[in-house]
Amino acid sequence: MTGVVSTALSSLSLAANRIATAANVIGTLVVLGLVAVVNFDVVARGAFNMPFRGAIEVVQFSMVLIVFFQLPDVVRSNRLTRSDGFLILLGLTRPRLAGVIRRLIDLLSCVIMVLITVALWPEFVEMWHTNDYFGIPGVFTAPWWPIKLTIVCSAALCAVLFAIKSLGIEPDASAISNKSAKGRQE
Repeated sequence: MTGVVSTALSSLSLAANRIATAANVIGTLVVLGLVAVVNFDVVARGAFNMPFRGAIEVVQFSMVLIVFFQLPDVVRSNRLTRSDGFLILLGLTRPRLAGVIRRLIDLLSCVIMVLITVALWPEFVEMWHTNDYFGIPGVFTAPWWPIKLTIVCSAALCAVLFAIKSLGIEPDASAISNKSAKGRQE
C-alpha cells in the first residue's frame, strides 16, 4: 500500500509541477502582451495623438495576472524571495534540524496559501454572479472575476506545492512511467 501512496503522491507532485510550469508560460505570454499594449500606446500617442484607451487598466490587470500566474513556478523552483541565511548556517552544523525547519516553513506557507484560497473564493463567486467590473464606463471596462479566479487558482496550486515540499516528495517522472509501464505489462 505504501508503494501505491508513494506513486500517487509522486504523480500529484509531477502534475502540480507541470501545471506550475504551464502557468509560468502563460504569465510570460501576458508579459509579451503587455509589452505590445504599451508599445501600441506609445506609437498611437506619439504618431497619431490618440492614446490607447484603457492602457492603464490593462497594465493594472496584467500585473496581477503576471504575478499570480508565475508565483507557483517560483514556489516550485525554490526561487521565492526569503531570508534563509540562518537555515544555510544551521545546515552546515545541523543539517537535519535545518531540514525540519524548512519543512515547517513550507507547511506554514501551505496553511497561508490555503487561507488565501478560502478567503478569496467567496469574492470570486460574488464577482462571477454580479459581473462587477473595473475601469471607466464608456472608455474601458473589464470584469473582476478573471483576476479573482487567477489568484484563487494560484494560491491553491501554491498550497499543493508547499504541502508536497513539506512532505519531502520529489516528482520522479521516470519512476511513475516505469511503474505504469509495468502495470500495463502485467
